[in-house]
Amino acid sequence: MLTGGLRNKVDAVWNAFWSGGIANPLEVIEQITYLLFLRGLDDAQTREENRARRTGKPMQRRIFPEGRDEIGKDGGLPYEEMRWSRFRNKAPAEMFGIVADHVFPFIRTMAGADTAHAAHMKDARFTIPTPGLLAKVVDLLAEIPMEDRDTKGDLYEYMLSKIASAGQNGQFRTPRHIIELMVAMTAPGPKDVICDPASGTCGFLVGAGEYLRDNHPKIFSDDVAKRHFHESMFHGFDFDGTMLRIGSMNMLLHGVEKPDIRYKDALAEEHGGDSDRYSLVLANPPFAGSLDYETTAKDLQKIVKTKKTELLFLALFLKLLKPGGRAAVIVPDGVLFGSSTAHKAIRKMLVEDHRLDGIVKLPSGVFRPYAGVSTAILLFTKTNSGGTDFVWFYDLKADGFSLDDKRTALLPAEEQGVNPGRHEGSTFVAHTLSEEEHARNNLPDAAARWTRRAGEERARARTEQSFCVPKAEIVAACYDLSLNRYKEVVHEAAEHRAPKNIIAELRALEREIAVGLDELEAML
Repeated sequence: MLTGGLRNKVDAVWNAFWSGGIANPLEVIEQITYLLFLRGLDDAQTREENRARRTGKPMQRRIFPEGRDEIGKDGGLPYEEMRWSRFRNKAPAEMFGIVADHVFPFIRTMAGADTAHAAHMKDARFTIPTPGLLAKVVDLLAEIPMEDRDTKGDLYEYMLSKIASAGQNGQFRTPRHIIELMVAMTAPGPKDVICDPASGTCGFLVGAGEYLRDNHPKIFSDDVAKRHFHESMFHGFDFDGTMLRIGSMNMLLHGVEKPDIRYKDALAEEHGGDSDRYSLVLANPPFAGSLDYETTAKDLQKIVKTKKTELLFLALFLKLLKPGGRAAVIVPDGVLFGSSTAHKAIRKMLVEDHRLDGIVKLPSGVFRPYAGVSTAILLFTKTNSGGTDFVWFYDLKADGFSLDDKRTALLPAEEQGVNPGRHEGSTFVAHTLSEEEHARNNLPDAAARWTRRAGEERARARTEQSFCVPKAEIVAACYDLSLNRYKEVVHEAAEHRAPKNIIAELRALEREIAVGLDELEAML
């Protein structure tokens, strides 16, 4: 958790950007991302220099070359002066000139540094308007303990949360606690290969990485498993350069050294190299859009003939998953009950050709303030041979926050999320929610009941918050997957009252009205 003091400093820098004329939160985060990247490059070279001194062997990788960059009339600037540890101690005006005229041209051409993030920097632009603002940002970042993965990760998460509060850019961010629920339900393992084909800020990939750190710490004591975690486990696609930079930095700050975060228009390009490759897909793709047949990947059209982006993404997930691979993805409610041929075809495919495991109906306020659309989490396994027997449904009514535009926390931090509790030193003390607390946060209950879906959950009544529906009933309903189709409502018995008593009450009310009218007339 970030301290209040650090949050206040981030807020102060944010306000400084705002007053300096940069109102787009994505641009603010992008500029801070560049500086974090520069600090990371300097730290990496420092570690390499220390290793070389300690072993007496030459440096294996030099990020900042020897010599000068040959930019400017003065014959250029020594690359050594472009390091974070050097320019951060300069006067604001001098620092500004170094960063604008030398550092940014350098990082735009250093894609050979063998990281996805370096490749995304080829279009980097420096837009911080004044030396004073640059000095403020550098001073803030200099105080962040970068060796502490949790602190630098929380810093970035806090900045990313400001995208959502800005409104128009909120579609890039899924609430952290919803990601946490989806990750917990799919339970990533050390051998998984995980993909988000609409990765944005890489929140799902970060969430999966944090789950693995908490639940499979032995990964990092095994060289093969550790290399897989850092180099071949996490894959994200996006077609927005800003999102690629922000997403890859988010992964780096959360301790994943070489994530595969790359440019790809997931619905428009063929998927030959990615087909049947991934064991887990986690995603909240953009939906409610429509594409032309001509611009849509032909291999997706073979799965389902449609222009609807939400259906095309479901086809894409099936294309990307290897047999036995599983998915937890967010879809608009219309996918569950839409009556078009394409809607019915994709639902039938999930039920008949693969294994539809569960559906979590989300409250409509989850994505406020920027979207009030009703959505659900769809959980399925690619089998190519069927396997659906029962489908588990959960009616999530509360996620720990108000469902209006303010999204105010309804519970203290230790009672929120999928795993409520608090840290006491290195020990985590779990907190079991009371019935009243559950009414404000259903996430722990949803995660717990999901693990029991093949057992006691099948005996639950349709009036409960979760229940199971047999495949035969779903087939009979033309593959309608809306929770309300199967949920039963308890009707309270009406109180029986004798007609003569009702008549007597109405006559008494009539007399009271007459007296009131007489009094009003006397006053007038």
